[in-house]
Amino acid sequence: MSIEQRVQNIKEDLDFFDDELAKYEYIIDLGKKLEEFKQEDKIPANIVHGCTSQVWLTKEIKDGKLFFKGTSDAIIVKGLVYMILEIFSNSTIEELKEVDMDIIHELKLSEVITPNRQSGVIGMIKKIKEYAQNA
Repeated sequence: MSIEQRVQNIKEDLDFFDDELAKYEYIIDLGKKLEEFKQEDKIPANIVHGCTSQVWLTKEIKDGKLFFKGTSDAIIVKGLVYMILEIFSNSTIEELKEVDMDIIHELKLSEVITPNRQSGVIGMIKKIKEYAQNA
């Protein structure tokens, strides 16, 4: 499945909810699905810059594809981390290098999250692209 298709799937899920509060609660619930993040991976090299709360992302390369794990110390941000991981994990290095989408606009996140949280999402995407560039 392409990155664009994954974005579309999440957009459809978010569009299901009529009001911002329901979307917000849904994003929080997504955060509860994150895999356990190892304490030893909470190091400065894995921190995402641009986030108000602390966010960590790690990468693993398998069969030419990048897989990401992440977490945050804020419950709403955990949900955003989950969405970003769903969109970008299991993509080839080339796909990640070439992706140029405004995820915040595509998912209409500006209606639900603050500008600070939006810059955090942008920071996560930058970190993922950085991982792809250096892979």
